[in-house]
Amino acid sequence: MDYLLNTYARFDVAFIRGENATLWDRDENDYIDFTSGIGVVSVGHANVRLANAICDQANRIIHISNLFRIPPQEKLAEMLIVRSPMEEGGVFFCNSGAEANETALKIARKYGEVNGEIKRYKVITLENSFHGRTISTLKATGQPKFHQYFGPFPDGFDYAKDIDDIYNKIDDKTIAVMIELIQGEGGVNPFDMEKVQKLERELRKRDILLIVDEVQTGIYRTGEFLASNLYNITPDIITLAKGLGGGVPIGAVLTSLTDVLKPGDHGSTFGGNYLSTRAGIEVLYILDEYYKSGQLKETIEYFDNKLVEIAKEFPSLFDSVSGYGLMKALKAHTAEIRDEVVKKCFENRVLVLKAGEKSVRFLPPLTITQAEMDEGFDRMKNAINSLLESEKCEK
Repeated sequence: MDYLLNTYARFDVAFIRGENATLWDRDENDYIDFTSGIGVVSVGHANVRLANAICDQANRIIHISNLFRIPPQEKLAEMLIVRSPMEEGGVFFCNSGAEANETALKIARKYGEVNGEIKRYKVITLENSFHGRTISTLKATGQPKFHQYFGPFPDGFDYAKDIDDIYNKIDDKTIAVMIELIQGEGGVNPFDMEKVQKLERELRKRDILLIVDEVQTGIYRTGEFLASNLYNITPDIITLAKGLGGGVPIGAVLTSLTDVLKPGDHGSTFGGNYLSTRAGIEVLYILDEYYKSGQLKETIEYFDNKLVEIAKEFPSLFDSVSGYGLMKALKAHTAEIRDEVVKKCFENRVLVLKAGEKSVRFLPPLTITQAEMDEGFDRMKNAINSLLESEKCEK
């Protein structure tokens, strides 16, 4: 690690192999993974079908450039639009969620121009949101702690306290509202469906674009293909990444505004290459089967019941369960409790995440088995009991 920049607070473990929601370290200790690489490994570690698709594509073409047609890119674009709420639209492929959100902002800003003159440019986001770590997406993120360095930031962003407050922020310079339907990094906080549906209708009346950041909620994470499907809305722009490639870096922007960007306005060297889009196609095939068979629904219900059980068993530590699908959180009473729970879980070889002020976040592979869930939650209970026991000893 001597040659790596100190940008991550890493746990002192190195995994050497995985199988679905189970990982093994160098000493062959097994861990249950309730994080899936922060919502990325949607079809599990070492998924045989995904690995075979990647290997097959690597033996043909990995990359050329977007100067030429790329058949799997065209196929994946069609699959995304057909499964989305959009009746028709276009897709731009990139490499990450931050890049996808940058693209969405560029589309909105250009849409706000008239004959090359800037007319409307302001983008409203929400407090406690997270949209990425590039300069623009950091500024779009409604958390002051992300604005401490790296200035000066681009202008034209404003932050609403909640959905209701968005209307107070709209003026004649507003071109778009950008939201997560469930704030992930902000603590796994879903917004009220009726309020979001009303917002969509009001924005459409005013010709203000609705951008929905589905980097974390997309690709069946909430139980439907997109959280936008779950909320029964049709955004003007949707951004995707994380679970789309099953671990292969990929981002995507879906939009009904197919005539805004022209050749030369935007681009990506690696975005949508043969390897990443072939991986995306296979991930969708796998998860389509899980969804249609009812297996995904069963997994979600089982996982949710396990979480509720934890919350009820340890009311001195947790308030409630939040989230949809397999994007869930246990709301701890304090940040200190949350941090100790995450630490103790790691010591008991079950991986969970922090989010927001005091949330223990869960983003397991969508293909996680009941046996893996049982083992993971048993270990979590052991971790919590050891925490409570240590607190008794200290008293």
